[in-house]
Amino acid sequence: MRPSFTIGIEEEYQTVDPTTRDLRSHIHAEVIAKGKMILEERVKPEMHQSVVEVGTGICKNIKEAKAEVTGLRRDMVRLARENGLRLASAATHPFADWRVQEIYPDERYHTIVEDMQLVARANLIFGLHVHIGIEDRETAIHMMNHARYFLPHLLALSTNSPFWLGMNTGLKSYRCKVFDKFPRTNIPDYFPSWGEYENFIKLLIKTNCIDNAKKIWWDIRPHPFFNTIEFRVCDIPMRADETIALAALIQATVAKLYKLHTANQGFRLYRRALLMENKWRAARYGMSGKLIDFGKQTEVPAKDLIHEYLDFVDDVVDELDSREELNYIHTMLETGSGADRQLQVYKDTGDLKKVVDYIIEETEAGLAENEPAAARKVG
Repeated sequence: MRPSFTIGIEEEYQTVDPTTRDLRSHIHAEVIAKGKMILEERVKPEMHQSVVEVGTGICKNIKEAKAEVTGLRRDMVRLARENGLRLASAATHPFADWRVQEIYPDERYHTIVEDMQLVARANLIFGLHVHIGIEDRETAIHMMNHARYFLPHLLALSTNSPFWLGMNTGLKSYRCKVFDKFPRTNIPDYFPSWGEYENFIKLLIKTNCIDNAKKIWWDIRPHPFFNTIEFRVCDIPMRADETIALAALIQATVAKLYKLHTANQGFRLYRRALLMENKWRAARYGMSGKLIDFGKQTEVPAKDLIHEYLDFVDDVVDELDSREELNYIHTMLETGSGADRQLQVYKDTGDLKKVVDYIIEETEAGLAENEPAAARKVG
């Protein structure tokens, strides 16, 4: 059965105090409760009280996804402003201290904190998750195996977390290093079949490692409850256009890999240890560094490999009707990632509050009806 390649997108936002520019709990502003009145189940809390997650419905194509993501952002920006807050889309806050952030009063989150202690409390990060519909589970596990290769490329494009606790970390995605303190994270191993994956999950449940497969937090996973594979590697980008471009690239990746799969031309599988070398490079340098081309066994500028990546998926893009949305990747290569732009603002101003102002400005860019979202180039 041919996959549907439907799209679902989840974004995690920061709620920020407009005066101090620090994170502020959305509890007393009742942003979640008010959001549910408008958006129903598409808005929900996360573990920390200054994190709000929104999720689209099941979108048939990238144009539906763009309309939903833009509408959700617009509604949440307005709701935050009406309640004395601002919405900020970055994968870490430039200077907030996780030690003073309260945990959302929910049994699930308290269980996670009880289980993982300081590791969970320090996990003040914000991600982008993209689901692609693959109804046959055997096909899904093979698509996951092959798509692992492209996770560092996607991370490099999305990097948007250079600061932590008021410090320039020297990494473009410090979020990765915060999250990999959790168990069952990073790039997964290769699974020869869906049955072997199921046996792995059953063993973890039987030995009380997890109570269900949602506690598998890999960079890509078969979703335990939906017929999707979920890409979890990306930092949350600042702009809605960046989110949509990444989702379009992810959908095209899965569609191209499926096309090869049905022609018995599967993409080459690489060891997890090698892929993790590229993930480190992507987290450290983003688009400005080099990744390893394993076929050529040499280092190549990340931007060159991303151009090759775009060429690789090009023959499925028109069938998916996503060329316009995917083309924004070229703009991202020109303007730099969110991390590049944050660092440029800090270099220009020396003020992390100005960086927060910039993030808020970019989070709202292009959301007004018929508003052109002019890209801001760094350097």
